[in-house]
Order: sequence, then C-alpha cells, then structure tokens
Amino acid sequence: MTKPLWDKGGGALDAAAQRFCAGDDVTLDRALFLYDVRASKAHVAGLARIGVISSEEATALRGGLDEVATEFLTGAFVLDERFEDGHSAIEHLLGERLGDIGRKVHTGRSRNDQVLVAARLHLKDALVDLEARCLAAAGSCLARAAATAEVAMPGYTHLQRAVPSSLGALFAGHAEALLDDAETAAAARARIDASPLGTAAGYGVNLPLDRDGVARELGFDRAQVSPIYAQNSRGKLELLAVQALHQALLSVRRLAWDLSLFTTAEFGFILLPDAYTTGSSIMPQKRNPDVVELLRALPAAAEGAMAELSGLLSLPSGYHRDLQASKAPAIRAFARGLEGLALVPDLVARLYFDEARMLAAITPDLHATDRAIELAGEGVPFRDAYRRAAAEAADPEGLAGRSAAASLRARVSLGGAGNLGLERLEARAAALRAAAARG
Repeated sequence: MTKPLWDKGGGALDAAAQRFCAGDDVTLDRALFLYDVRASKAHVAGLARIGVISSEEATALRGGLDEVATEFLTGAFVLDERFEDGHSAIEHLLGERLGDIGRKVHTGRSRNDQVLVAARLHLKDALVDLEARCLAAAGSCLARAAATAEVAMPGYTHLQRAVPSSLGALFAGHAEALLDDAETAAAARARIDASPLGTAAGYGVNLPLDRDGVARELGFDRAQVSPIYAQNSRGKLELLAVQALHQALLSVRRLAWDLSLFTTAEFGFILLPDAYTTGSSIMPQKRNPDVVELLRALPAAAEGAMAELSGLLSLPSGYHRDLQASKAPAIRAFARGLEGLALVPDLVARLYFDEARMLAAITPDLHATDRAIELAGEGVPFRDAYRRAAAEAADPEGLAGRSAAASLRARVSLGGAGNLGLERLEARAAALRAAAARG
C-alpha cells in the first residue's frame, strides 16, 4: 500500500490495524472515484480564483485529473489495494506525475469534505435515477391501466373477494404510488443538493475559499454553510436518500406480491412472460416467478442499509471515523434497488391476463355493496339497505343476473372503475417528467 495521506514519517500503524481502518474503502470508492475527480477539478479552479495557485498550475492539475479519469474509465488505471482509498490514489497519481504542483491539490480541504462531496454527488445522481425509474414504472402501469380499464376482476379486501373491480383500477393504484415515490425522490434530492466542499475537517480554513463558485461548478443548488453541520449531516443525508429509495421499493414489493398471487394456479389471472421466469432443477413442468420474488425482496436491502445508517447517528458533533461506515450501505442499497426498479416497466408491459377467468371469479354475491348503495339512493336508510342487500346476497337467486360490466360503469366516483381519473395521473406524470428534465 502507498503511504497514507496522513503519514508524517513517524511510527507506522500496525499492518492489521491499517487494513481494518481502510476496510473496503478502496473497493467502495470505485463508485465515487469519478465524482472525487470532478470535485477536485472544481476545487482547483476555486483555488486559482483566490490566487492560492496560479492559472498555469490549475491548468496542469485539471489536465492531470482529466487523465486520471480517462485512465479509470478505460481500465488503464485500477483503483486497488495499493491505495488506502480513492482520495489517496488521486493525490498520489498527481504528485507522481506533476511533482510539487500535484501535491498542491489538497490545499484548503480535508479528506472529510472530499469524501462528503463525492458521496453527495453520487447520491444526487442516484436520486435522479430513482425518480426516472419510478416515472418509467408509473408510465408502464398507466398504459396498462388505460388498456384494461374495462377488464373486470374481483377487488379484494382481507384477501377475500369483495366487489367487482377492474385491472385498470389495479394498475392505476400502482401508478399513483410510483408517482408519489418519484416526488419523494425529488424532494430528497432537493434536501441533499448542497455542496459541503470547502468545509474541510469541520471548522473551515483560513482561506477565502470560493465555496459558492465551486458549488455552482459542481451543479449544486447551494453551498452547505456550517462546516460542523456538513460533518454532522454525513450518514443523516445518506439515510434520507435510502428512505426515499425504500418508499419506491415498498411500492415494487406490493406490485410484486399482486403478481405473485395472481399468477398462482389457484388464481390463474395473470401469466408472466417466460423471459421473467426460471425453471426448476428437478421438476420438469415448473416455471418459477423468480424475478417477481426477488423484486418482492428488494426493500430488505434498503431496510438493512437504514439500520446500518441509523446506528451511526449516535455521535457528538464533529467528524468521527465511525462515519466511514456510511458509504457501504448507501452504495449497496441503491445499486440493488435501482437494478430491480429498471425491470419493472418491461415486466408490466408484457404481462398476459386471463380475462375470462377473472370475470368468472366475480360471483353474484360481490354485487351486494352495489345493491346496498342503490337502495340507499332510493331513500332507504343505509343500514337498512345494508341488511336487505346481505339477505339478497345470501339467496342464490337474489343477485343473479347482475353484470360486472354494468357495475364497473356505475362506479363513477373519482378513481372508481368507471372514472379512473387517468388523465389526472397522466398530467401529474408529465409535470414530474418536465420538472426532472429541468433539473
């Protein structure tokens, strides 16, 4: 391993202790490395604006950083166990190639704000991806809702058949949930959209750093003002981002549960495309809904990450090495969660429905609620209408002959099967897409 940035030539840290302290930082920093390079370029430009380094030195440093980024992208440079972390690698490479100029890159900053800004940029992009994938999944659900608005199926409460409903209503429900999740992702990104670069180790530095200019160059909405809060927010803002991810994954879990149920032979309402199922190693006839089941498991990754992050937030003000442990859970949760979310739009688009079987599952007794409301509309007190409808439902002939299609058409309250309000959901989705495009 190359010498750590904090090495002052004294006694070396025990090798086992050094490995323990470094942990898996060098591996995790592969996800943050290009963000670190980008932030370093902005920091160098800021140093030049206040005269700490010359414009020629800034040009050399920014060019060196571009070379490092290119080599990382092409695989010519691999971030590995030679380095304590990504920050050490960047400074080592610049020093090796540019000499004293390269060793000026760290002026006015600490690894504390260096990792903070790289992690913050990573979280911002992860939340942009989260919002986009929620909107894509919502769009797919809205398309299926429009196409199946008149396809009857039972509506369930307590996993018991309850009233006539439609596939359109089911997909509209999932779509609206995902639109909420897209908004949650955008709100979390707005909270996180503050640059911590220039707060150093948590107490600022004795230089007039151009923190606002650096924040603008990095695409942040603002600079995070308090250096102490910049340190105190580490882990807290990762938790906020993972909570936004968790909200979306909970919506995916519910959709996956519906598919899991309705694809069973006992229901037989939905068939999954072969591309999203696997086979059994011993039972030749089986097709297993593995993709759907793993989508159902996605929230566990976020829940584990939230537990890890929450466990870190029990420290007094200032930086503590414990906070290093905030990297892994956030990176891991977003990598897995976004991978799963990306599958949802195509999966939804390719589902096949057994419409005849769903219609046959709407037995006459499911019309009892409609009948009670009809009687109430004729002036019968609702509790009396409720009892009369229950008696009719108990009579094999009492509600026979009623039509599921007529029931759907009659349910005209906003959001009901006869008035899904899809135009409102489409308008909301369009507004969210437009806002996301504006950044």
